[in-house]
Amino acid sequence: MTSIVVTPLARIAEMAVRHRACEMISLMAKEQSFHRPAVIQAHRHLLLHMNDIAFKGTGNLVAPDETHVREIIDFAAAWDQTAPLIVHCWMGVSRSPAAAVIAALSLRPNQSEEALAQRLRAASPYATPNMRIIEIGDQLLGRDGRLVRAIKAIGRGADTDSNAPFVLAIDEA
Repeated sequence: MTSIVVTPLARIAEMAVRHRACEMISLMAKEQSFHRPAVIQAHRHLLLHMNDIAFKGTGNLVAPDETHVREIIDFAAAWDQTAPLIVHCWMGVSRSPAAAVIAALSLRPNQSEEALAQRLRAASPYATPNMRIIEIGDQLLGRDGRLVRAIKAIGRGADTDSNAPFVLAIDEA
């Protein structure tokens, strides 16, 4: 089954090796540095600089924007799906779950937004997808607000220490 592994930064290498991943999307603030796991080749790593905010950036903060979300969609389209895709941010709770949902929906556009949101909640009781990413993805994927409503319907995730990777199945069971 095709899947996306969502993980906090602290566990990217472990998750990449465990799941034999070859491709990765990183959603990190510009000032946060990290090392790409050796199993992920540079040309199969998408690094997007953004902060975990749901409004336009102020000062040094960079809000997720349409360019970021288009890059997620394009990168997912180029993913060969022979191994899981790693998606991470600092904590693995907001930006990366949102990106995983957008990637999954872009790859399987005929699936129900509600079913995808329920799979996300079943996979992670902690996920609270960044609504700015979700809203932009909803618009770019032509979902007419259905994705936004589905994500809002699962509510805010439980509090976490951010050390809880999870696997999101792309396909409905």
